[in-house]
Amino acid sequence: MANATGILSATTAGMATPDVARRTWPRWLALGVAMIAVAVLAVAWEPAGARLLLGALGLFLAVRGALLLRGAGSGAVAGELAGRARTLGAVAVGAGVAALAVAVAAAALSATVLLVGVPVALLVVSAGLLARGGTARRGGQALLVWSLLVTALLVVTGLAQDWERAEGLATVVAALGIAVLGLPLLIGAVNLRTIAATPAPAPVRPGCGGCACGAGGCGS
Repeated sequence: MANATGILSATTAGMATPDVARRTWPRWLALGVAMIAVAVLAVAWEPAGARLLLGALGLFLAVRGALLLRGAGSGAVAGELAGRARTLGAVAVGAGVAALAVAVAAAALSATVLLVGVPVALLVVSAGLLARGGTARRGGQALLVWSLLVTALLVVTGLAQDWERAEGLATVVAALGIAVLGLPLLIGAVNLRTIAATPAPAPVRPGCGGCACGAGGCGS
């Protein structure tokens, strides 16, 4: 989480103008709050926790994929990036719709999907971070250790006790991961809110070359 927080802090400090920050921080805040709320509710409401997590993930992927497809179709993204956006958008929409369908269909199937999907997702993210190198590589190494421990814990729980208990544990791990990802969004929203409150710079007078007009240096 520290790595994600650092990335968001650097992003908000370097990319955002006050206008961009005003448009962005409410969305980051809403998404962060929603992620943490879903995680807490999924743990507290155990019978429907897996369905809630899978449904929320499916909704997010479907919406995000639709936005990517719309951006690629509107011409906002051009060239090779447009092709990638279409591919990613189509995959995200398909995965999101499938996740929503499973979440609506059955609680037991949702729990099974999380039992398999949580270790796979952790290992995939770990591999992606390791491949990036640099600071991300250290985060990937830590996440890889965590992924192997979680996978071993789920397998041991399923074999030694029962797979239903392992499914419940996978739901808790997934909820924890979603809550952890929501915290950097809240931090980023606070940073963006600070940038949004920054006063706009005073307009430059026409014909002024940046000299000391305010002190009478230009003679105008």
